[in-house]
Amino acid sequence: MVQVTSQPVEEQTHEQISVIRAVMDNIGKVIVGKTDVIQLCLVSLIAHGHILLEDVPGVGKTMLVRSLARSLDCQFKRIQFTPDLLPSDVTGTSVFNQRIADFEYRPGPIFGQIVLADEINRTSPKTQAALLEALEEQSVTFDGVTHELPSPFFVLATQNPIEYEGTFPLPEAQLDRFLMKLSVGYPSATEELSVLMRGVDGMDVDSLEPVATPRDIELWQTAVSDVYMDQTIYAYVVDIVGRTRAHPQVYLGVSPRGGIALAKAARAYAYVEGRKFVLPDDVKRLAPYVLSHRILVHPEARIQGISVESLVADILRETPVPVLPVRR
Repeated sequence: MVQVTSQPVEEQTHEQISVIRAVMDNIGKVIVGKTDVIQLCLVSLIAHGHILLEDVPGVGKTMLVRSLARSLDCQFKRIQFTPDLLPSDVTGTSVFNQRIADFEYRPGPIFGQIVLADEINRTSPKTQAALLEALEEQSVTFDGVTHELPSPFFVLATQNPIEYEGTFPLPEAQLDRFLMKLSVGYPSATEELSVLMRGVDGMDVDSLEPVATPRDIELWQTAVSDVYMDQTIYAYVVDIVGRTRAHPQVYLGVSPRGGIALAKAARAYAYVEGRKFVLPDDVKRLAPYVLSHRILVHPEARIQGISVESLVADILRETPVPVLPVRR
């Protein structure tokens, strides 16, 4: 529950944005040159979303998640997804308690504030499905009893786009639960030099000091609802989403949930940028990350080498950008 203070709203907002900047700087002590990725992670967190990190091994995905949890002083849990992992290994199970002569529920590792779902596509579809309720409703149902997950609750799942042997591709329903799909990417030569020097000298994630608290996250998530989004921008989102469904090279376009996700992400991004209103550029900036994993292209288009990212870029170029009315 958010407490009401006598502090002016303008001053509260300024302080909250300052804390967000401090979190980004703190993570930047460990993750070199990935300011955009760090910012998008915070945007997703503030928008009550989750992130799918798809990248090759060794680029810092796990370190990013751990440093985020340390900086926010959140409980960190890691689930290593393997082919033999069972749903109960994720959500929890019943254990017989001899003292009370009855079974009691023991929560699984999904009960964390920031959860790393490592190599999520290496586990079976049955175990993947165990995450659906958690991602969408922030709860777990076991033996007919619903257990609420902690707040805040933020899942960052990783998968390797190169190795497909022994993997189970995430179904569309599962992909749709992730607000964004991001790639950390390789560092530049200058950044990699800094990474090598830090790696040799030892910049440990555990050395990071928290600069925010779960309470701050709740304040951000509440304050973002005050960010103004004009009806013309809502219509802009609907236009973009509609064009993904009508595109001749698209087999499956973006669902209404995807449009809602884009609008929520745009408001959170405007808030992180320190604005009280959403711009069309915010929507264009986030659309590739929010929409690309929700689109399926025709097989013929894939054979021709047409990527989802290029289709989204084409749609954004072809969609008329609205002109916001002057607010008096």
